Amino acid sequence: MARRKVNHQAHVPPSSPARPSTGLSVRRTTNGVGWKLVYPRCVRDRAEDILEVRAMIEAGELEIAVDELRWLLSGCSEFVEAHTLLGQLALEMGGDLPLARGHFGYGYQLGWWTVKRAGQVSPLLCSHPANQPFFLAGQGLAWCLHQLDKSHMASEIIESLITMDPSDPLELRTMFDRPQTDDLPMAQLLDTFPERDQPGPPGEPSSED
Repeated sequence: MARRKVNHQAHVPPSSPARPSTGLSVRRTTNGVGWKLVYPRCVRDRAEDILEVRAMIEAGELEIAVDELRWLLSGCSEFVEAHTLLGQLALEMGGDLPLARGHFGYGYQLGWWTVKRAGQVSPLLCSHPANQPFFLAGQGLAWCLHQLDKSHMASEIIESLITMDPSDPLELRTMFDRPQTDDLPMAQLLDTFPERDQPGPPGEPSSED
């Protein structure tokens, strides 16, 4: 993937998009255990690109990773994982809470409105690879809101995520009971995303479905 130079101030998402237009949908997993997000073609076409971005982040090439993520979103605003990574990078590179909240918030709202439109789709398990970027966006959004003294809003996000997945693998119930740090560690976020030996379109059938 060619490295592209993009204005870092461009494409800053609103913190709370109102009913965003989205190609996202949900469907029941083939094994019948819960539901999963299904991403539009533009996300699936960028599966290999996001792997390269994650490699850049792991190598410490954060500014290049930001450029690449913004370029990916310029042609595919429904790319939840890209929004989530940009939120983390905003914290990692300068502690910009409002910017991080905007990126996390956009990724979370994309998934939340998709689930809301679909109706009764429970559980939506965080353990499914297609759902993880959405849950991590929600976790990041709640963390930012808490840091911005908006704990009530943070609690609403956490309650919504736990309703979708009561098993709470991210331990959101005790998120603010643990010692707080200045940011969410990038290494922890990257470790949480599922590894894909081959570029695998999120939201398509797999052996884990």
